[in-house]
Order: sequence, then structure tokens, then C-alpha cells
Amino acid sequence: MIEKSIINKKIKEFEIMEYIENELDKPGYSHTEIHRTPLGEKIIVHSSKPGLIVGRKGESIRNLTLVLKKKFGLENPQIEVAEVENPNLNPHSVAKYITHTFQRFGPSRFKFLGYKLLSDIMKAGAVGAEIVIAGRGVPSTRSKTWRFTAGHLKKSGDISENYTKRGYAIAHLKSGAIGVKVNILTPDVELPDDIKVYEVEEPKVEEITIKESPKKVIEEVEKETEVGEIKEEKSTKAATKSEEPKEVEEKQAKEKVPTAKELAEKTKDGNNKKE
Repeated sequence: MIEKSIINKKIKEFEIMEYIENELDKPGYSHTEIHRTPLGEKIIVHSSKPGLIVGRKGESIRNLTLVLKKKFGLENPQIEVAEVENPNLNPHSVAKYITHTFQRFGPSRFKFLGYKLLSDIMKAGAVGAEIVIAGRGVPSTRSKTWRFTAGHLKKSGDISENYTKRGYAIAHLKSGAIGVKVNILTPDVELPDDIKVYEVEEPKVEEITIKESPKKVIEEVEKETEVGEIKEEKSTKAATKSEEPKEVEEKQAKEKVPTAKELAEKTKDGNNKKE
């Protein structure tokens, strides 16, 4: 019983999403999400052009809420319109754009359209992208599959299953149905085999620029050396001057002139010796 109730809920959600997609199938429409809350079902409609989805004074949203209440038995459906920031990185919006152009202009230029959208996706910063167009509506005698790829896209593993964004859409034409699948690996996904190499910065050497001519520089250096030598000579002369008074005193002490008393004493001593 529990399994049947879960399956019935999922079937009901799929029917609601299919109905909203058919009703709001306008340029810019991307996809629809349904979340269950205690207040009721919260339905989020993603679109790159929210004004076209809301309509004049919110008429299309009001009509949609009434239909969800009456046809699907929802008690309190809350419809919100979320804007897609970058449509080129949203696979649902890319697939819908391709189907809208096929329904309006035909699939005659599908190759040009595939390569153009692929280049726009890569310019938006995607790591890798893939667009698959298949069906009887493609210009050929039989149904064919055309694949447009660019960049690096994982085909298996955890990155492919959980991080690769996928979107699909169907274009119903007179010649037949055309299915469009879009896979995009967005730039915010960190790959496990992505290796980053950092360069070591070399120490900067300061360069001294000489604005003056080399002759002037040499002359200034010579002047500085001459000034240094002159200062050294002055310091040696000052030292010798400080030492001169001491030598003069010693010489004067040695060469001192005798007084009259000393001469008289010397003469007396000489006479006594003669006697």
C-alpha cells in the first residue's frame, strides 16, 4: 500500500509538471520543480524571462492556481517564478530554445544552431557540453542522430551521475518529432583529476638607475675621497700639535739656563777642589 501511494504521488507530480509545461511553453521557460511543505505544495517555475510567465498583473499565475485546485485537487498551491541567471549554463533553457526555433523556423539549419549554442555555452565558462538532436524531423530520408560536443565532459562515474546537468525537450513538427538532449558540466564543479601548478616567485632585485653621466659620478667620488684624505691629515696634525708642548717642556728642562746663585756655588766648589 505504501509503495502504491508513493507511485501515485509521483505520477500526479509528473502530470502537474507536464500540464504546466504545456501551458507555459513560452520563450524563456526552463523547467518546473514541486516541493511539498506543511502549508501546501510549492511549485517553482524557472524561466529566463519571468515577465512572460507571470503575464499582465499576474493573470496567468492566477488562472494556473485555479486549474491546479480544481483539476488536480491541490488545497493550497503556491506558485513562484524564479529567474535563471545564466541561460547558457542551464540545459533545460538551451533545449527549450532549440525546440522553439525548430517549431518557428523549421529544422533546416539545425547544424548552425547546434554549433552556435555550443560555442555560447563554452563562452559562458562551461568545462564541457554536449547537444544531441535526434528524430525523423531532422532533414534526412531516415531518422538520424547528430551530436555536437566541446570541452571535457565525463561520461561515467560520480561526476557524470551527480554533477552533470541534463535537460531535454521535444519539438512536434509536421515531419515528425525531434528530441533534444543537452548535457553541461558547469565551471563550479571541481574535478578529482584537476591538478594545479603554482609558480614560485623569484626574489626581486632592486635596480639603481643613474640619471647623471658617468663622468660626473666619477668626479663626485674623487671629491669625496679627497675630502676624506684632507680630514685625515687634519686629524694627524691635531694629534701632533697636542703632543708638541710636552716635548718642548722636556727640552727646556734639559737645556735650562743656570741662575747666578748656581754659578757662584759651582765656582766655589771648583776653587775648593783646586786647593
